[in-house]
Amino acid sequence: MAAAQADPAFTIHALLLTASQQLNGHSDSAQLDAEVLLAAALGRSRSYLHAWPERMPGPEAMACFGAWLERRLKGEPVAYLLGRREFWSLELAVTPDTLIPRPETELLVELALARLPADEAVIIADLGTGSGAIALALALERPQARIVATDQSQAALAVAQRNAQRLNLAKIELRLGDWCAPLTGECFDLIVANPPYVAAADSGWRQGALRFEPPTALISGPDGLDALRTIIVQAPDYLKPGGWLMLEHGYDQGEAVPALLRKRGFIEVTDHQDTAGLSRASSGRYRLS
Repeated sequence: MAAAQADPAFTIHALLLTASQQLNGHSDSAQLDAEVLLAAALGRSRSYLHAWPERMPGPEAMACFGAWLERRLKGEPVAYLLGRREFWSLELAVTPDTLIPRPETELLVELALARLPADEAVIIADLGTGSGAIALALALERPQARIVATDQSQAALAVAQRNAQRLNLAKIELRLGDWCAPLTGECFDLIVANPPYVAAADSGWRQGALRFEPPTALISGPDGLDALRTIIVQAPDYLKPGGWLMLEHGYDQGEAVPALLRKRGFIEVTDHQDTAGLSRASSGRYRLS
């Protein structure tokens, strides 16, 4: 046993090298994935790996790392392996019941914040909240706001509730229901949503990491616009005069979604690009009076 533990093949440096080589072709971020998984297995930061490359993990850490690596080689997302994902500097719990929050969705948060006064008690709705990523980011930045977050999945709402409590942002109201249905009788300054927008005919969602995420959070009818259409039709009944609707959508829906907004009577309609220059979100204001 002592000789096996002293084997240089089991040092942090060697494990990372072997794992990243194995992950090449299975991941676009092989080195990063290997580092994140090994650091988590050790209960350390990634900087520890680089500071102590000659150290050897114990048997429990080795077993954990090996199991995670095997699952990652099968395509399972790192976020699901670790049960967490960072979004807007917040560490969020995620499960296969929720979509994994993505960096490009932070654009939606930025756009919403630009239209929400920092010193006013505004009312916001986040539709299809999933892990609660958007609602929690807005709650962090607008502590005076009242935020209602809806989802049709009770399991997803349980994850959002857990995140809200752990981050001490539990004032968010979580409601079960489809899109605007749980908002009956109320009007909001801003409604935001990252709904499913992948076309059912698009085979991409059955490949790679996407196949591990809940299809109901990805697929939305033949053209990917079903959920967006529903929200755009419903939202005006729940917006204050001059209230905003902000929606994430697919890179190829930058003309269709603004057209739907204008048809429903929204004004000041704008399509917004992400940092990669791809169409990512659309916004519109409903009636000023």
